[in-house]
Amino acid sequence: MLTELRITNFALIDRLSLHFSTGFHVLTGETGAGKSILVDAIAVLVGGRATADLIRSDTEEAILEASFSLSASNPVLDELREQGIVAASETEVIVRRILSRSGRHRIYLNGNLVPLHMLQRLAGTLVDIHGQHDQQSLLSANTQLDLLDAFGRLLDLRLQVSRQYKVWRDRQQELEEADRLFHERRRQEDLIRFQYEEILGTDLKAGEDEALENERQRLAHAGRLAEVGQEAYNLLYGDDQSVLAGLARVGERVAILAGIDSEQSEWPALCEGITIQLRELSHQLHAYRQQLDQDPGRLAQVEERLDRIQRLKKKYDTTIEGLLVKADTLKQQLDAFSSLENRCAALRERVSQDGQALVSLAEQLTAGRGRAAERMEKRITKELLALRMNRTHVHVQIVPIEDGRPGPMGRDRIEFLFSANPGEPPMPLAKVASGGELSRLMLAIKTVLAENDTVPVLIFDEVDTGIGGAVATVMGQRLRALAGYHQVFCITHLPQIASHATSHWLVEKSAEKKRTVTRVTPLDRAGREGEIARMVGGLSITKAVRETAAQMMSEADSAP
Repeated sequence: MLTELRITNFALIDRLSLHFSTGFHVLTGETGAGKSILVDAIAVLVGGRATADLIRSDTEEAILEASFSLSASNPVLDELREQGIVAASETEVIVRRILSRSGRHRIYLNGNLVPLHMLQRLAGTLVDIHGQHDQQSLLSANTQLDLLDAFGRLLDLRLQVSRQYKVWRDRQQELEEADRLFHERRRQEDLIRFQYEEILGTDLKAGEDEALENERQRLAHAGRLAEVGQEAYNLLYGDDQSVLAGLARVGERVAILAGIDSEQSEWPALCEGITIQLRELSHQLHAYRQQLDQDPGRLAQVEERLDRIQRLKKKYDTTIEGLLVKADTLKQQLDAFSSLENRCAALRERVSQDGQALVSLAEQLTAGRGRAAERMEKRITKELLALRMNRTHVHVQIVPIEDGRPGPMGRDRIEFLFSANPGEPPMPLAKVASGGELSRLMLAIKTVLAENDTVPVLIFDEVDTGIGGAVATVMGQRLRALAGYHQVFCITHLPQIASHATSHWLVEKSAEKKRTVTRVTPLDRAGREGEIARMVGGLSITKAVRETAAQMMSEADSAP
């Protein structure tokens, strides 16, 4: 609840400090005394629009402060605790807002400087203000949807729908991006695949071109190489006067020398080693000569292969090694394309699954709204009967949204239809409900939602417009009953409502030191009797009027 309110240099208020208890508070006073200034101050304090003209003239700053004592389970505390603004054991929230003519307004929560958007996000969970202009919110489809879901205890389910919608939408966007990338790459796939298959089909090997150049050189001079090779072979091994034949004779003589002169014993081994090496050379010359004769058409094959490799190297302006690297890169691109195609397919399946889950939750929400709408209609009708609107009928209409696809709030459009007279079809509130009817309808809905509504403070600013007599008495009873669930403030001009208050505040305007100021005074029972008498009789407050005021208060206190 709101436990304390301090206002400094705001509009006609120079300095004001008020302490509040639980229950039903009324604020009364002459027209123009400044009752609505208090509501304006609270509205600004909890995030409303702040302008320099709200600052009292001849001052540079206006200071608004409020202290709220909340239940330990209030969700506001959880959020503030996560941000380190409220300690784990604290349940008090102190809001301070400083308005400056420079436009640099400042906001504090429990002494911590915070941005405006944070206050605005929390404000709706602290205070709910209803005035003549605020009744128009009843005409909003979003407000009507919120009211129905709150009554049906469907807000958690709606949150699930909203979260699932975000999951589905994010996945859908991910799929759209993957599809875009897929089709973009698909236009390049044919070229990439052609290049990859062209390089792969050539079956390149590192260093192959150099080896082929060497082979072509040999094949181009095969005749000469065969001739010279044969000559070398003959000189080395093939003739009687060959090197190896002569070396054999040398070996025989060396052996004799070593046999005689032991100091030359290593010569035979040297001779044998040379013989072995020359014999190996002769074998290689013979094999080389035969190889040259094996395949006369090989030169054409080598030249054709070299030509193909050279054209490929020129086309891609790189070496064989560069072509092999490019082939690996192209293969990776093709694999990535295939992977992206598989990813698109998987995402498409996930989008379908997420969409089905969203539809399932939305169907549950629609069914819950249907059940809640029936109960809500009956409860509101019952409250309206108590408010002397026994000929009215309220119908909560649920229709699918235009495309039928679930959104973050489900797939339903809600509209409250109203019929003020029997036999007339229900019509949208904006077309048929008067200001007084909207006032009573607002109170009826708030009464119906009392057990579900977690906002601790409700403020009604002259919502009694257009009513009077017995209806005002019933409205006073309902407001007092509503104070069993919330702390209720009401600005009123009706004595029937004021008589039901548990706390009564008189708002007066006076001149002090040639300045107009607004004062707010708590009234005791005698003061309440006098103020209610003024509201009943105006300027002429007779004994009978006072007795009427006292009787109204007694009847209000004894009402069930």
